[in-house]
Amino acid sequence: MPALKINYSYLFLAADEFEDQQIFRRGPYKRAVFALHRASRGEYRQQMNIHFGCTPLQENRMPAKKVINASVSPKGSLETLSQREVQQLSAAGSGSTYTLFRQCALAILNTGAHVDNAKTILEAYHDFEVHIHQQDRGVRLELLNAPADAFVDGQMIASTREMLFSALRDIVYTESEIDSQRIDLSSSEGITDYVFHLLRNARTLRPAVEPKMVVCWGGHSISTEEYKYTKKVGHELGLRSLDICTGCGPGVMKGPMKGATIAHAKQRILEGRYLGLTEPGIIAAEAPNPIVNELVILPDIEKRLEAFVRVGHGIIIFPGGAGTAEEFLYLLGILMHPANKGLPFPVILTGPKSAEAYLQQLNAFVGATLGEAAQQHYQIIIDDPSEVARQMTRGLQEVEQFRRERHDAFHFNWLLRIEESFQRPFDPTHENMASLQLSRDLPPHELAANLRRAFSGIVAGNVKDQGIRRIEQYGPYEIHGDAEVMQPLDRLLQAFVSQHRMKLPGGADYVPCYRVVS
Repeated sequence: MPALKINYSYLFLAADEFEDQQIFRRGPYKRAVFALHRASRGEYRQQMNIHFGCTPLQENRMPAKKVINASVSPKGSLETLSQREVQQLSAAGSGSTYTLFRQCALAILNTGAHVDNAKTILEAYHDFEVHIHQQDRGVRLELLNAPADAFVDGQMIASTREMLFSALRDIVYTESEIDSQRIDLSSSEGITDYVFHLLRNARTLRPAVEPKMVVCWGGHSISTEEYKYTKKVGHELGLRSLDICTGCGPGVMKGPMKGATIAHAKQRILEGRYLGLTEPGIIAAEAPNPIVNELVILPDIEKRLEAFVRVGHGIIIFPGGAGTAEEFLYLLGILMHPANKGLPFPVILTGPKSAEAYLQQLNAFVGATLGEAAQQHYQIIIDDPSEVARQMTRGLQEVEQFRRERHDAFHFNWLLRIEESFQRPFDPTHENMASLQLSRDLPPHELAANLRRAFSGIVAGNVKDQGIRRIEQYGPYEIHGDAEVMQPLDRLLQAFVSQHRMKLPGGADYVPCYRVVS
């Protein structure tokens, strides 16, 4: 078989483009692309011959790991600390707080890995350790058996270091504040106030800045065409000086940010914001992409979702799977609450022409379960990135006018009413999943809340460490409800599976972690 000789000077660009376009999915080329990817990281220093037609690389299995020991000091979030804060951080080196930080740190150090199974990553690096040492008015992290891809010539990549200490900042603050007397988690208002303090501590809230934060939701497992489309939309948003907020992982969470970075460069915008909001249960399966320049780790999925709608001024929803459906239903349930009637919040569903059937199916599911009133809270735009950006810009102008008239803050949406049922953490045990009330007899916003919980459980069973272990031990979840809700739900979930939207392709076939029972 003829060989393809590749000049090393082109390797980095080639590997980056291959990674972006997710050509790892294309069987015969996987080994060649992996070689390019490794070469771009400096593992090969010479010209090499790559033969096509080799055995495909299994993406959802960790490749042979290379590790490194290193000592890292903070730059940014934790440069200056009081002695008391240093003591708090040093105390985080043991117990549940340490375990939580270790898991998040490992996820951040694995940025770029094509694995969406938290259990797989944790088991692959079972000997990874992180020790926190006290220094004069600061801390130093000692990393043992850390993923080598996070380093260049022994030095940690700058973006990785920033995110690592952002994780430490958020986790320690959360743990120290949860027992504070000023934190009231017994009421809806208290929970919202807690989310505000978490975002303020992370320096995410920027007062007196006009509304321009666009949240982008969508799947981590998407096609090449869909990924390219998200970059085009991000580019159009960036040309209009808008900032991007996502769940900070790969796929749709990376594409809009990448498109916006190019547009911001064209517009000479030096302070473009690429905000990533995540939570400990999901970060290991969806490690932050390197474009994120502000990372915030919220305590749970409910706080994360509230942060999205409080800090974002409009939302664009791209094709995705169970996680995207969870976010969409959460948003619709809030917007359908009578107290939020008339409150402007632009929401756009969009994708390339090839995704039109998916978007229409999602729209039909909303109509069949929540009714036509729910469909009035968003618009669908097919294959037109410029129109998406124009419509979003108009919507943000309405948001700005509305908040000015009511003297509401631009940086945090205080006027948005969120019921306590949307804020309380949902633990997707088999018992809780089976007892969800899924009936058209419920008020639409309450049904949306319960459907959101159902999808949250499916996400946990698909990618979260604890959820995966529960499925292994007790079998798939059972989701019960009325036939008029269960039938459209089952059709939607089957479509997600057939379109490979539940998990990254590669490895074993997807086995559903649920059963729909009507």
